[in-house]
Amino acid sequence: MTTKIEALELNKTRSIVDLPPGRKPINFKWVYKVKYNSDGSIERYKARLVIRGDRQVEGVDYTETFAPITKMTTARCFLSVAAARGWELNQMDVHNAFLHGNLEEEVYVTLPLGFQAYGSSKVYRLRKSLYGLK
Repeated sequence: MTTKIEALELNKTRSIVDLPPGRKPINFKWVYKVKYNSDGSIERYKARLVIRGDRQVEGVDYTETFAPITKMTTARCFLSVAAARGWELNQMDVHNAFLHGNLEEEVYVTLPLGFQAYGSSKVYRLRKSLYGLK
């Protein structure tokens, strides 16, 4: 969990601000997953900070939705062209890929549990997209 919060800080994903009058912050939720090796042993424990996008209000927190995915037809077409032309292909994994989309809207979220200052009225103002955000 600390690693995830540090990644948010490193990528300048959010800033801590006072909640403006008339605005409601959206909640975070931690999602946990255990990653296994091929032999069944535990490789690592993974924590993901997800925004409760179902609590967003259209027209206030967002105006349109975007999902950065690739269709399998596009991937197959790309691979067939690469094979036909003899191109060398490499694979890479982008850590924190969703943190690269800039936000134009003002989206405020509560501080995640375990990282709040006692009695604080502070919230995050998101600068970049996170998992679960519309």
